[in-house]
Amino acid sequence: MLRWLIGGGREPQGLAETGEKLLELNGHTQKITAIITFPSLESCEEKNQLILTASADRTVIVWDSDTGRQVQRILCFQSTVKCLTVLQRLDVWLSGGNDLCVWNRKLDLLCKTSHLSDTGISALVEIPKNCVVAAVGKELIIFRLVAPTEGSLEWDILEIKHLLDHQDNILSLINVNDLSFVTGSHIGELIIWDALDWTMQAYERNFWDPSPQLDTQQEIKLCQKSNDISIHHFTCDEENVFAAVGRGLYVYNLQMKRVIACQKTAHDSNVLHIAKLPNRQLISCSEDGSVRIWELREKQQLAAEPVPTGFFNMWGFGRVNKQASQPVKKQQENATSCSLELIGDLIGHSSSVEMFLYFEDHGLVTCSADHLIILWKNGERESGLRSLRLFQKLEENGDLYLAV
Repeated sequence: MLRWLIGGGREPQGLAETGEKLLELNGHTQKITAIITFPSLESCEEKNQLILTASADRTVIVWDSDTGRQVQRILCFQSTVKCLTVLQRLDVWLSGGNDLCVWNRKLDLLCKTSHLSDTGISALVEIPKNCVVAAVGKELIIFRLVAPTEGSLEWDILEIKHLLDHQDNILSLINVNDLSFVTGSHIGELIIWDALDWTMQAYERNFWDPSPQLDTQQEIKLCQKSNDISIHHFTCDEENVFAAVGRGLYVYNLQMKRVIACQKTAHDSNVLHIAKLPNRQLISCSEDGSVRIWELREKQQLAAEPVPTGFFNMWGFGRVNKQASQPVKKQQENATSCSLELIGDLIGHSSSVEMFLYFEDHGLVTCSADHLIILWKNGERESGLRSLRLFQKLEENGDLYLAV
């Protein structure tokens, strides 16, 4: 089941503004593994935005976003499709499972690779030169799409290069900008890649623990479980990459190529999803059912202390684990260090919060394993809007001038 929150081609309405459900799309028999929108080309007169959903039932369903009508169900997959991506400029979309397939808007299969791996493609992003990068286990594979030409009327997909620098399975892959992308692995490796020549720009093995350099065995022993150092999710802005690492949040500066702020215990369980908000703010959700808002602030101290967790610690009760004093770094580094400060805790879910959607003008929508979808509003902004509407109403009725 899929509850759609945004109408095709329109400003977010329905749930994002009032809590009203717009459409409910029923068709898959197992959990949904990927979802994307496929907008029409700007040059196309007929605006018809599609929704593509993949599922563990080994199908992809195409929906009409305006009506919720099921356009077509694709049944030819031999494995679960774990990721979908759209190459808008070429007006095609790609599905990643045990192989990589290229489809057009009419849902014709244009070309596909041979069987890549039993584990399948876990993540897929577009990079320049008609290329895509796919995460397959602990390696990255660069593919190039070849569009039809006068000499050849067929589409093709070529395997260009294998990048084998990760030591464990890749869990996260996103574009940083047009010139670089970033990957994160199960054992806490972060690698920044050049999107043009596919070389490493930066490698951070101690990303999850910006304390003094330790050997590999000591690093692993610091954590009770490997999940504590797994990089589950990324988001970024022009300056920084924000990473969800185990239960913690880390800010990696692209120019300085180092961690500039962290909260090692931002949540009581693994952080599943993060997103960058305006005004240097960050929002995160976790398996523990919490949703928290953070602010990145400059600080004259290298590392931030852990955030007190739980209800009592929020109000100053309970024991807080103080971090050990850090060795003195160069003054130049200290001057640019930052901290992540907890500024909001959204309490409402009773189970794991899987992800959320942020609408700048309408608020935040969280989705949880407790089967609840909660719409959160900015209280200060809503209060201001109510006051504005009240004054407008008084002005329309002439009551405002009588009061003056």
